[in-house]
Amino acid sequence: MRAADVRGTRFEPVTFREGYDMAAVDAFLARIEAAFAADEQSGAGVPDLTPEDVVAVRFTPTRFRQGYSQDGVDDFLDQVVGELRRRAR
Repeated sequence: MRAADVRGTRFEPVTFREGYDMAAVDAFLARIEAAFAADEQSGAGVPDLTPEDVVAVRFTPTRFRQGYSQDGVDDFLDQVVGELRRRAR
């Protein structure tokens, strides 16, 4: 997974079921992208983002307003955790 992959990630919007706040998810994705980009430029690892940071992140749930699919976001973050662990080796 590269920074460009994170930048190109899109999640399914949901309205009539609980989702995650879109602005909060987008802000966290920007943090992931920046961390991956820094690692790609320096090759020194991803010091500003740990797998534990990703596991611990919590987003405000949305109801009756548009949000991102929780399953889609959670699945993607699981991939990010795996990538961070791989890069840490």
